[in-house]
Amino acid sequence: MTLDLSKCSLGIELGSTRIKAVLIDEQHLPIAQGSHDWENQLVDGIWTYSLEDVWVGVQDCYRNLCAEVQEKFGTKITTLGAIGFSAMMHGYLAFDKDDKLLVPFRTWRNTITRKASEELTAAFNFNIPERWSIAHFYQCMLAKEPHVPQVAFFTTLAGYIHYKLTGCKVLGIGDAAGVFPIDSTIRDYDAAMLAKFNALAAEHGYPVDVKALMPQVLCAGEPAGNLTAAGAKLLDPSGTLQPGVALCPPEGDAGTGMVATNSVAVRTGNVSAGTSIFAMIVLERALKNLHRELDMVTTPDGLPVAMVHANNCTSDLNAWVGLFGEFAEKIGAKLDPNDLYGILYRNALTGDNDCGGLMAYGYYSGEFITGLEEGRPLFMRQPDAKFTLANFMRTHLYAALGALKIGMDILINEEKVGLDKLLGHGGLFKTKGVGQKIMADAMNAPVSVMETAGEGGAWGIALLAAYEVSKQPGESLPDYLNAKVFKDSTGSTIAPTPEDVAGFERFMVGYKAGLAAEKAAAAEYK
Repeated sequence: MTLDLSKCSLGIELGSTRIKAVLIDEQHLPIAQGSHDWENQLVDGIWTYSLEDVWVGVQDCYRNLCAEVQEKFGTKITTLGAIGFSAMMHGYLAFDKDDKLLVPFRTWRNTITRKASEELTAAFNFNIPERWSIAHFYQCMLAKEPHVPQVAFFTTLAGYIHYKLTGCKVLGIGDAAGVFPIDSTIRDYDAAMLAKFNALAAEHGYPVDVKALMPQVLCAGEPAGNLTAAGAKLLDPSGTLQPGVALCPPEGDAGTGMVATNSVAVRTGNVSAGTSIFAMIVLERALKNLHRELDMVTTPDGLPVAMVHANNCTSDLNAWVGLFGEFAEKIGAKLDPNDLYGILYRNALTGDNDCGGLMAYGYYSGEFITGLEEGRPLFMRQPDAKFTLANFMRTHLYAALGALKIGMDILINEEKVGLDKLLGHGGLFKTKGVGQKIMADAMNAPVSVMETAGEGGAWGIALLAAYEVSKQPGESLPDYLNAKVFKDSTGSTIAPTPEDVAGFERFMVGYKAGLAAEKAAAAEYK
């Protein structure tokens, strides 16, 4: 098979535990992949990755991709149509005027900026989560860290890699929305909040123009620079890859997830349900009120997005499935994990739609939405509950969505956000039709699962790279995805049923009432 590399696009995404590369062809189909496993380190109380590990990982991932291209197509990668980089969002990478890293990379995982988060939220009347870059920068000011006067530039991980490869200090607007609040009407940092931040910084003895310290904001499809000779050598030390390749704006993993699930148009959203769970809903307008439970970000083309994030989803559910698997093995009925999940999950759909008086909290860790700093997995039931296996499993499936449901209710009931459909992806949806059905009833909206949903963020940033060089004049990102990427995609959609929606609502009344027991367990059971 002949491969025209000039018409292929490459996406590389740096996740928390894995760096993945995906090469796509003209039809946007993955044709080769590469990967590299890595892990963050706790150094002096800070969760970080060294810059050396960043480049070792990126180079190894790219080298593995090249080896697969050589094996499959008998060719070396000398050029490409376009390249895109994405990474876990937020965090803090600060450099001086000579591009020297001033302090170790502080990742999204660090929860050391509470005071900054609270002060900025109050000043802006806009939720500033602890993991956002501006919260990290302001916390450094509050703590009088000695590096602050030397900061000439701070960015995210994706923005840093892009800068080193192109010389351009830019960010895709979705990633930039985790650095500083975005005004979606102008597709740039919010001017009023910039002025407020500068005033606060000056009060603390740091007269800065914060916009000048942050990357330029770009929307999907806007020129973001080209691979320099030094950048080509950095990505491919063998020297095979030549400079000149166009790069799309670097994005965050939230944005690439939206692209990979084709949920970038207004009134659509996607839910990622695995160890943690989050929903991202594309809004028709900005929210009317401040809600600490909701993060405001954007799509890669700048539309406002509300994000509901919960720390706990399937961990406790998986533990119970494992227990039943252990019992099955003891009686000589060892089952394949997929079969075990299928039996238990499908049986859950035969249970009472309000779980018959059973309740669970799968909190392995704290949960911001429900006000818990620590978690304890907990199961309880009414004395007269209908204690069946179907109700037991249904309870844990419902409980996996409990915290998310509370945040989504703020969006739907208080803010009156319109939602036509949700795209689901992640481990909860692996057993066909079950997690999808539960989610549809919980959210009271149709939930679709596409066959391509498992391709992930590296595919999403590869699609954004392809859009950069292949779009027609005036062609929007949603139009491009609908017409050229997902036109023939297959999947399934499950709509909510009124009686099951009502059953989930009854379950949530008990869930909220029982939070007192969960809080007591977290406080007393050490």
